[in-house]
This record gives sequence, C-alpha cells and structure tokens, in this order.
Amino acid sequence: MLADRDRRTHWRTPIRRPSRSIVAVTAAVLVVGGAGGAWAWTEREDRVAAEQAATQERAADALDAQVRDVDAIQAQAADAAAAHVATVRSDARAVLAAAAEDARATLATTEGKVADDAVRQTLATLVAEADARVAATDPAAATGTTGPHSATALRAGAAALAAADAAATAAHETWLQAEAAAAAAAVRPAAKPTARPATGAAAPSCGTTYTGPPFYTSPATAGGDGSNGKLPPESLSAISWDVDPRGTPYYLTTAAAGALERLNAAFRAQFGHNLDLDLTYRDYDTQVAMRAALGSVAAKPGTSSHGTGLALDVPELPCEYGWDTPQRDWLVANGPAYGWVSPSWAGRNGSNPEYWHFEYRG
Repeated sequence: MLADRDRRTHWRTPIRRPSRSIVAVTAAVLVVGGAGGAWAWTEREDRVAAEQAATQERAADALDAQVRDVDAIQAQAADAAAAHVATVRSDARAVLAAAAEDARATLATTEGKVADDAVRQTLATLVAEADARVAATDPAAATGTTGPHSATALRAGAAALAAADAAATAAHETWLQAEAAAAAAAVRPAAKPTARPATGAAAPSCGTTYTGPPFYTSPATAGGDGSNGKLPPESLSAISWDVDPRGTPYYLTTAAAGALERLNAAFRAQFGHNLDLDLTYRDYDTQVAMRAALGSVAAKPGTSSHGTGLALDVPELPCEYGWDTPQRDWLVANGPAYGWVSPSWAGRNGSNPEYWHFEYRG
C-alpha cells in the first residue's frame, strides 16, 4: 500500500515550467543565431559571385590577348609579303636595267655594221621602253604582281630585250663575215683545188694532184640535228684567217677550231705564213655529191670525218704539203701537241694515203 501511495504521490508532483525570463533569453538566442546564419549565407553568395566575375574577367583578358596575338601575326605576315614583293620587283628591275645597258653597248658596236638596220631599230625601241619602265618603277614599292611595272612585266621586258640584242649581234656577226670574205676575195690568189684526188700518189710536178670536179667547204647546217654532216651553227666556229674561194668560212667544232688557231700561230712563226686550208666541215649533201663524183675514194655519206667538224684538208699541192715536204713533216711532228694528227690510214703506207688530211683528236 505504501508503495502505491508513493507512486500516487509521485504522479501528483507539479511540473515546473521555465520562467518567462528564460524563454525570452532562449528566443533571443534563437533570433540572434538565425540572423547570424543568414548573414553568413549572404557572405558566401557574394564571395562566389566575386570569384565568378574574376574568372570571367580573366577569360575575357585571355581572349583579348589571343585576338591581339592573331592580329600581330597577321600584320607580320602582311609586312613579310609586302617586303617579298618589293624585293622580287627590285630584282626584276635590276635585271631589266642591266639588259638595257648591254643593249646600248650592242647598239654602239653595231652602228653601220649590219646589213639591215631594222634589227637595230627594234633593239633601240625596246631600250627606250626599258628605260621608261626603270625610271617609273620605285624598287622599294610593294605592289601587286600584275600591271605594266610588276615583276612579271619587268622580267618579260628583259627577256624581249635580250632576244632583240641577240638578233642584232647575230646580224653584226653576219656582216663581219661578209666583210671578211669580201676582203679576202680581193687579195686572194688564184683559187686552190677543193677536193681530194682519185689516188694518194704524189705527182711528179708541183701542180695539184686532184683532177675531179671542184667541191667546197660547207657552212653550218641550219636546223641541224648534230649528226654527221648536220651540225648546227652553235656547234661550229669559223677559222679566223681564211675563207674558201666562194667566201665561205672554214668551220670546225669550237674545240677543234681553237686548237687549230694555236697550231697556226706556231706554223706561222716557223714558216712565215698561215697554214693553207682546202676543206674543213662537209655537210651531208656535199658528202653525197662527192661520193657520186669520186666513188669509193670519198667516204660513204654520213661517215666522213669532215662531217663531224673534226677534220681538215690542206691543199693537194705535193710540193707544198706533200710527202717529205718541210710543212707536212712539221705538221706531223708538232700537230699532236695541239690535238691535230695525221691518222695512220692516211699515211704513206696507210690503207688510203692522203698527205693532205688531218684530224683533231683533242
């Protein structure tokens, strides 16, 4: 019973409620705590926003820097391209100016010394045009690649000028050859025989040993393909001291002609006169004609050593260049030092004796 009473007494004990002051303090704490949390949240939002703004500003700065770099690269490329154009045009201008100077020298050299002055007039016109272009062109200007003063146009002008210069020079060379032939014909003694005899035996007299029809040395073959008897002009050079009875220069390959010039200087010092020539280069048509006229004595067309521009014949005069003459003996002994020999087949005991024949072996 006591236990029950105590239990009842326990349940009847009144509950103590907090005082109003405690509630007020607690409420104040809650209010203050809530305000502090709100303030901390706002501060974090501001910090995040500032960081985002800073990131965006840095990104914008980086983009601006990239744009500036691209602009700088493009400007540098444009400057380099302009400098290249200026250099190319300056070089082309210099080439044109040099070609004009060369052409002026050619005009001075060829004045009154060409058969047809039209080639010189053409050259003079191109020189005037070139001078005008050079004067009107600023070598430092960077312009386009088209137009009358572009690098392309300047180079084209130089090429045209060079071609006209070459034409005038060729006309002058032709005139000189004609003048030399005329001068030689005016002082030349009686015509020399111009082909080889039917036999290599020495005649008892000092007259020529040749009894066939006359043949002459050949000029260069215009448009020749370089084969035997078809050598083009650029492959041959004329001998300086003699022409044939028709006024045709004696032609040999450039190397053979140069060696013969040196041999002739030594021959002239020994005998007091130039080496006499009869035949040198022989074109294919002449080889055909000689074969028809002389038979097997003449080489088969297309096989003659004369057709290569590497052979010559002296006059077939036995008392001047025949066997055992001082001139022939000297040529046989001294010719090899200059590349010129008497081939074994042409010797006195050779398969086809020809005392007048010599070949260039280099």
